This record gives sequence, C-alpha cells and structure tokens, in this order.
Amino acid sequence: MSDDKPQDRWTQGPELSREEARRAGQQAAEGAGPASDEDAETLRERQRLAQLEMMDRWVGGVLTEQRRSRRWKLFFRFLFAALILTMIATTFYSFYRAAQPSVMAGQHLGVVEVQGVIDSQSPANAERIIEGLRRAWEAPGATAVVLHINSPGGSPVQSQRIYEEIMRLRDQGDKPIIAVVEDIGASGAYYIAAAADQIVAAPASLVGSIGVIFSGFGLEKAIDRLGIERRVFTAGDNKAFLDPFKGISPRQRAFWQEVLDTTHRQFIDDVKAGRGERLSDDPELFSGLVWTGEQAVNLGLVDRLGTLDGVARARLEAPRLKDYTPGLDPFDRLTRRFGRVAAEWMGLPQAQSPLRYQAY
Repeated sequence: MSDDKPQDRWTQGPELSREEARRAGQQAAEGAGPASDEDAETLRERQRLAQLEMMDRWVGGVLTEQRRSRRWKLFFRFLFAALILTMIATTFYSFYRAAQPSVMAGQHLGVVEVQGVIDSQSPANAERIIEGLRRAWEAPGATAVVLHINSPGGSPVQSQRIYEEIMRLRDQGDKPIIAVVEDIGASGAYYIAAAADQIVAAPASLVGSIGVIFSGFGLEKAIDRLGIERRVFTAGDNKAFLDPFKGISPRQRAFWQEVLDTTHRQFIDDVKAGRGERLSDDPELFSGLVWTGEQAVNLGLVDRLGTLDGVARARLEAPRLKDYTPGLDPFDRLTRRFGRVAAEWMGLPQAQSPLRYQAY
C-alpha cells in the first residue's frame, strides 16, 4: 500500500503569510467581479422582459374583452331596433287591415261583434261597432246584418250612439238587421238590440235589465274615525256632492234620483220605439229585472229562440258568416289599458259617465 497522498491544490504549494493571503483574496475577488455583474444584469433583463410579456398579455386580454363587449352591445342594439321596427310595422299593418276589410264573394251574413262591456275605452265602443255595421250594410254579398251580442251593457251614451245608427240603417230598408244574443244581452246591450228588426236569443240567455244604475260608497264616518281631514275646494255648492267622503243632503239625493229617472225614461222610450207593439204590458218590464230568453219571448223582449248558426241556416242554403267588425290594434289596446290603469292609480278623473246601463 503506497504512502503517497493525492495532490490537493488547496493544501499543496508554498505557505503564504497573512498579508500575502489577503492580497491573493483581493485579486481573486477583483477577477470574479465582472462575471457577477454580468449575471445580475442578465437577470434584471430577463425580469424586465417577463414583465413586458405579462403586460402585453394583460393588455391583449383587456382589448379582447372590450371587443367582445362591443359586439354584444351592437347585437342588443340591433335586436332592440328590430323589435321597434317590427312593432311599427305591425301597427301600420293593423291599421291597413282595419281600413281595408276583405270582401267575401257570394251570399253570406255580415256579422258585427258586440263583446264585453260597452265603453269608449273598451273593444265594444261606438266607433268600432258603427264602422262594422256600415261595412256589413254596404257589403254586396251580405244578405243581412247580424249583431252578435254577448254583453252586460255599459255606457248610456255609447249605447245610444249605436242604437241611433241601427235605426238609421233600419229605416233605409235595404236589408234586415238581426240581433242574436249569446250568454247575455242586458241593459245597454239590450238597448242596442232593441233597434234591430228582430231579436233572437237562446233559451238560457239573459235578456232585459232595462234600468239605470249608479253605485258608490259613503265613507264620511270612516274618515272621521281615522282622524283624516279631506280638503276639497269647489266653486258651487253641489260641485262635489258625489264625493264618497262627504254626506249627501236630501235635496241632492232627490236631484240625483231625477237624473237617473230621466236617463231611465230615455231608455224606455227608445226600447218602445224599437220594439213597438211587440212588447207586453207587464208592469215589471222596465223595472231592471233580467229574464231568460224563454221568458223574454212571452214578454215581447225577444222575437224567437235560436242561435247564430240557426239564423244562418234559416236564411241561407249554404250558411256562411263574415265578421265585419274592425280589427283591434294590439298597440292601441295596450296604450289604452295602460292609460286607464295609470289614471286610476293616480286618482285622475276619467272621461266616462258614472251612470251605467249595465247588469250587476
């Protein structure tokens, strides 16, 4: 086994003094300095490049999100514009269709629908029904005009306007006008039917209710109990006599009853003018009672029992019906309903009579 030891460059060589070892260390440090500085600079450059790359990615992500957001905004704007244009086109098309009714060739019955409460703000308003009557009357193929009624009545003025138009057409004598009652033809609806040449009703239809009604509440005691003071300023002693929060004097009550009686008399006179001697002399006839179609025949309120289909089969070999009622504009119906609800919510007065030819 050899006693030779491996050469170690750290332990071999001449022995240095302390001063010589210090100088050798300084020289070694000076020799390694530039390499260390170069490594630090490279590291800083790499960090800067990484930061720039991260910034580029962030900016790119922001721009991509903005472009995506702009695309969605444009999409919804185009969608909203398309909806507006569709609504406008639908409205104009509805007006066009309403202004130019289609013509049916051959003989048929011209039908005009009177559905629901008769009121200026409802589908059963005087302008719409009168326009339908004129269209059916002027249609060359319509052998008769049929008022298809399913209504509890409503506004006295609207009913009177329709009644007068039917009487005007009836006096011309070109074609018969027939009123056909479905479930109900009462009060203002019967007012209209009385102008027709003939009234037909089903056995279980409700007919009559020849009367006038006004309803309200007396809340003066309730407001006193709640400790609320109502402030109403008027010029005229009776301007607010129908205010539900104020009492009504005997004189005011008698006056309002006279208004009701006068309106009732107008109703009775027009029914007699339309029905003539067909009416019976029953004292309850104008009391506001409602009868079935079967009972109404015996009272002279109805001419015969039947239905719309039966009338068509009786008058035509090939029953054909054509509805001449003007179409309803959906946008107009929406705005009218919204206006009525808004007026009621804000407590604004509405342009309609408090008196009603209406069954309750």
